[in-house]
Amino acid sequence: MQVCGVELKGTEAIISLLSQQDGLFNIPDCRVRKIEYTKKNTTADLRYFQATFAKLIEDYKIDAVVIKERPLKGKFAGGALGFKMEAAIQLIADLDVRVISAIELKAILKHNPMPIAYADTGLKLFQEAAFNVAFAHLVRQVPG
Repeated sequence: MQVCGVELKGTEAIISLLSQQDGLFNIPDCRVRKIEYTKKNTTADLRYFQATFAKLIEDYKIDAVVIKERPLKGKFAGGALGFKMEAAIQLIADLDVRVISAIELKAILKHNPMPIAYADTGLKLFQEAAFNVAFAHLVRQVPG
């Protein structure tokens, strides 16, 4: 199973690809680390963001996209553009999109710690949250 973890931050969708087969994890190379949505906030820009994301999913044969949920209220609440980006991703045809809350993410990672240190993955530091979301989704799928 190949998963794309996503953290929406500002006007960027930060991504991390992760796959699992026969209990082994693999971090495939990816041509991008983030996809930007312009601040112009036009319909054409949102469609371009959606098409760019859909093309990435198609090219890398992604089975599921997992998005880190952002709070609706409070100090760390997500912005309006971020929610538009989330909706654009969720509306991509024939794509399995899941949203995982911070509480659920923390619980899964507590019971299923990563087998290696994040620094050893070769990913950039800003991709850590997206990687954690993808990892949590994969270990949650493992029976037992």
